[in-house]
Amino acid sequence: MKYKIALKHTEEGYSVSVPGLPGCWSQGATEEETLINIQDAIQEYLKAREELLRGAVVREVEVVD
Repeated sequence: MKYKIALKHTEEGYSVSVPGLPGCWSQGATEEETLINIQDAIQEYLKAREELLRGAVVREVEVVD
């Protein structure tokens, strides 16, 4: 699965967030390190989300602009 990320260069290196996954972010000294770190962060985020949803009734709704 692919996720859009927001990568920003900072004085300390790079920061990155995933707009589609609120609270999912990471950082690194280089762009390459940052991209590896956000992949790990996304995997951990998705695992935690699955745990939180365990036993819940999950449905989808359609939103029309």
